[in-house]
Parts: sequence; C-alpha cells; structure tokens
Amino acid sequence: MIPHYALGNKKFARLRQLKIAINKGAIQLGGNANLKIYGTLNCKSGKRLKVKNRVFFTNEKEAIENGYRPCGHCMRKEYRLWKANNHS
Repeated sequence: MIPHYALGNKKFARLRQLKIAINKGAIQLGGNANLKIYGTLNCKSGKRLKVKNRVFFTNEKEAIENGYRPCGHCMRKEYRLWKANNHS
C-alpha cells in the first residue's frame, strides 16, 4: 500500500511519480484510506478523494490483505461478491 502523499511533496512530483509507477505496473488500484474502499484508477469516486485519504495498491490481493473492500461503483461485480460473503 502506497499513500499518495508519499509520492512527493509537491503536486507535480506526486503526479510524475504516480505516472511512472502506473506505467511500470507497480500501481493498478486506488483506495480511500478513511472508508477502506479500493477501486480502479478511473473511478469517478476515487478521483474526488483528497490526497491525504488516497492510497494505491499493486493488485486486488494487496488491497484485501490491508482490509479494504471493493468499490460499489467501478467494481460492481466484486462488490456484490464481497457483500454476499460478508454481509448476508
């Protein structure tokens, strides 16, 4: 798990490091640290997050191991499976 603020002190530096990590495949999912939700990098909900609340994951397994659940907007299928298994 990589906190967004850990990618740099300035906005431009963070964006540059984020782009590099995405291109290398080191970051594939984003998450909300407060709500413990993860989703795709293109999720409209995730794009509205404050930098201090945003985290990134290499894969879904890493997100789940850190106690995060799938986003109900961008990962609807995964969310339904999670909900069926955890909140019956």
